[in-house]
Amino acid sequence: MTVFLEVVVSLLIVLGSLVMLIGSIGLAKFPDYFTRLHAPTKASTLGVACILIASMIFFMVQLGHVTFKEVLISMFLLITAPVAAHMLAKAGLHYKVKMTDSTQNQHLAKKAYLQQHPDEK
Repeated sequence: MTVFLEVVVSLLIVLGSLVMLIGSIGLAKFPDYFTRLHAPTKASTLGVACILIASMIFFMVQLGHVTFKEVLISMFLLITAPVAAHMLAKAGLHYKVKMTDSTQNQHLAKKAYLQQHPDEK
């Protein structure tokens, strides 16, 4: 493996790790459920994608051919992470999870709840 490819793989791993660390800090520091939900969802998708790309490059060079394990993991992650976040957000709206006063666009959450429960106007 050339030095250039080693640097690229290393940078992708470090970038993915940093993005996931920032997402973890956001999970701990954000004030309410919906903002806490946002941070790790975005970070896990981008962070794991960077690490998987680094893995694909590394094993492609080592083995001499492309392995599809990383591609399948990437597809699974890109399909399931947004769907899981959406379902968690809908559950939060359904159960009327409290938002802090600094959370933006609270009127949209109220509007979404009223669309699901029109009899509670």
